Amino acid sequence: MRRGDRCLQRSYMETESTMHRKVQHRVLTRMSATGAMPPSPPERSVSRDSQDSMEDYWSEVRNIEEDCQGGQEEMIERSSMDEVELEEAWLHEAGLSTLVSGTLTDSPAEALLSTLTRSQAAMVKKRLDNYTQTMRKRNKQPMRHVRDVFSTADTSPAEHTPPVSSNGQIAPKLPHWTPPKARQPCQAFRPVESSVKECQMETYILSFEEPYSEDVTAHRKGRDCHDCQRIRKGDKDLPKFQIVTPKQGLTKVQDLSSEDIKKIGYISLIELTTFYDALGVELKRNRMARSKVRETGIFGVPLTTLLENDQKKFPGSKVPLVFKKLLSKLEQTGLQTEGILRVPGSASRVKHLRQELDTKFYEDRFDWEQVRHNDAAGLLKMFIRELPHPLLTQQHMPAFTAAQNISSPKHQLQALHLLVLLLPEVNRDTLKALLEFLKKVVAYEEKNRMSLWNVSMIVAPNLFTSRDKTSRQEEMQGAAGAAHLVRLLIIYQDLLWMVPCFLISHVRKMNEAALSKKTPSSEKTKRKLLRRRTTDREKEKSEVTDLREGVIRVQAPLHAKVSMAIQLDSETKARDVMARFDFENGQGSRSLSRRQKCFLFEVGGNIGERCLDPDTYLLEVYRVNPHCEWILKSRTT
Repeated sequence: MRRGDRCLQRSYMETESTMHRKVQHRVLTRMSATGAMPPSPPERSVSRDSQDSMEDYWSEVRNIEEDCQGGQEEMIERSSMDEVELEEAWLHEAGLSTLVSGTLTDSPAEALLSTLTRSQAAMVKKRLDNYTQTMRKRNKQPMRHVRDVFSTADTSPAEHTPPVSSNGQIAPKLPHWTPPKARQPCQAFRPVESSVKECQMETYILSFEEPYSEDVTAHRKGRDCHDCQRIRKGDKDLPKFQIVTPKQGLTKVQDLSSEDIKKIGYISLIELTTFYDALGVELKRNRMARSKVRETGIFGVPLTTLLENDQKKFPGSKVPLVFKKLLSKLEQTGLQTEGILRVPGSASRVKHLRQELDTKFYEDRFDWEQVRHNDAAGLLKMFIRELPHPLLTQQHMPAFTAAQNISSPKHQLQALHLLVLLLPEVNRDTLKALLEFLKKVVAYEEKNRMSLWNVSMIVAPNLFTSRDKTSRQEEMQGAAGAAHLVRLLIIYQDLLWMVPCFLISHVRKMNEAALSKKTPSSEKTKRKLLRRRTTDREKEKSEVTDLREGVIRVQAPLHAKVSMAIQLDSETKARDVMARFDFENGQGSRSLSRRQKCFLFEVGGNIGERCLDPDTYLLEVYRVNPHCEWILKSRTT
């Protein structure tokens, strides 16, 4: 028996007596939400390092159970949502709740529906149809029938009138949806051994131009997918991903306005559901746990509450201050310490520090000098575990665990990409801070002896947690899978904060559709709007004259020269405009630029606001958003 297996068996024997006690936190497993049985961890692991790291995983589980004993909270019985609740929750989060309320016309949902691809529209129809059928079985009349929203194949040739709902509103026509044939998960799931040399040379091309769901035709047609041929676990064997940089530039989450990010969330959920369906991966949702949460203190307080308290003192904060402080303490004292995160501090000492943080942190009376690096590590993991709602969110935890069943490294990363974009802003920013810190820990592996697998095995039980009851078998099956997901989040984190341009294209279409639907509510408003339109037309005529000559006007309120006409050509980039302003404004402006660097933004038109990547080709942006304003200013982040 190998060392990793002996450690796993010994660890499990030690913890078996505590399995039936009242425990707050249990490891969320791969199949606790998906209901399918994947291959066991040893089948998916080809690295001895990963097997040896199992000792770290189960040691961390024991520490969690010991910390949680004596707690006051009861375990939460896991309960899945029924069909109606499931579909209602999905439609609500996708921004389509008006489909069942009968108020579709002139709603954001109508604009959203008009932007969907055929596959995405088919998925919405499928969810809405399931809702309708379930309501019928309950002998309840649904507010809106699926035929009122989508065209059907049963319509006779003589029917040329659009479908009308029960409230007399005309529903939008969307592409006809034909139920797809039942698809099986990709048959190339089983791992294939390959040489290290071959793995190191393998590179996956990642394009942001087309929806991910459109890139799985091999699965739809039942053929083996080239991307699913291998799956590996060795740190050095992770595939490389090469991004195809779009002409419109790469966009990060923080580059967009909050309103546009909200719309990105709607589309990401629809795309994720379509993507999972194309891959044959079952996707479920957890019921949001209803439990009392603390409103004061630090531990067990929702992230949103902590952030609201922090922003009263420090406006613009994006990550809870106590979380940032714990990370900072670890970076200052623990990055080069052997066993950082692995070696626990004194349980009684950590408990005492926890109580002091709860009572003294917001009074600025907490003494950080008394916190050792292993104390800070224990407090950090405790903070994550005791969040009343998981960092990865309760409703999306099944989707994260279901990603373990995707055999293609490329498709697995794409699934995680969409899931990260679905997270609430404070959860996403907090996760970003955590992953950035973990990447630094791995960078010091030679000194702290913490490999990527070691870090992933220790973080996974804390990140993939839920206050519910799970079985021992489920824990064993989910161990390696959860750690593998953490590993992917750490190593590919830079890709996860990018917003694919196919999602931005959806947002542009939504904004255009919403603008075209706006109507004045009174005669006074109509007259004001008419005067504005007349002014806008005159302005547009002037702009068109300039643009025919290849000229845009850039505003720079922070520079001495606040406006400049820029000649565009097919090679003009955002960085060229930034450099031009620095040059034209002289040394004084360059000093300002060093203190507060400015970036070029596209503002208005069919986008709320977008900070442009310096390598963005401006002519491409103008072609998709000809009515935007060009502003050079500093970023708020």
